Amino acid sequence: MATSGISIRPARDDEGSVLTALAVRAKSHWGYDEGFLVSARAELTIDADTIRSSSIYVLEREGRPIGFHGLAGEPPQGRLEWMFLEPDAIGQGLGRWMWNDAIERAQAAGFAELIIESDRYAEPFYLAMGAERIGATPSPVDGAPLPLLKVGIA
Repeated sequence: MATSGISIRPARDDEGSVLTALAVRAKSHWGYDEGFLVSARAELTIDADTIRSSSIYVLEREGRPIGFHGLAGEPPQGRLEWMFLEPDAIGQGLGRWMWNDAIERAQAAGFAELIIESDRYAEPFYLAMGAERIGATPSPVDGAPLPLLKVGIA
């Protein structure tokens, strides 16, 4: 993957609406119907409080946000949250780049492991990155079981 023009930086308090719109576009990529996406909007909403409390980092290409991830919790156990990538950026190695950034930041923060409540379509990515499935958790949108994953931080 060429990394020219690619960077990751902390989210700014005023970027909630931009990140929320990105999350909705990313979620819609997986074929969810409009009713589901409307119901999911509250779960996908990023506001200034969320940005301040969850260590959200933005992946940019030439100054344009194309993805983001967040870390929450207190060591030793944290949560990887809000890992989203623009649909037109999928398949370019950028998800792995965000994943590696999240793991490095989790390690620096003192986390021993991260819990991931995964979207059902994202589970194969997380498993390929080394996470393991430890169970399921009900979707806050429709109650369907979502993969619950864990990854150790070396």
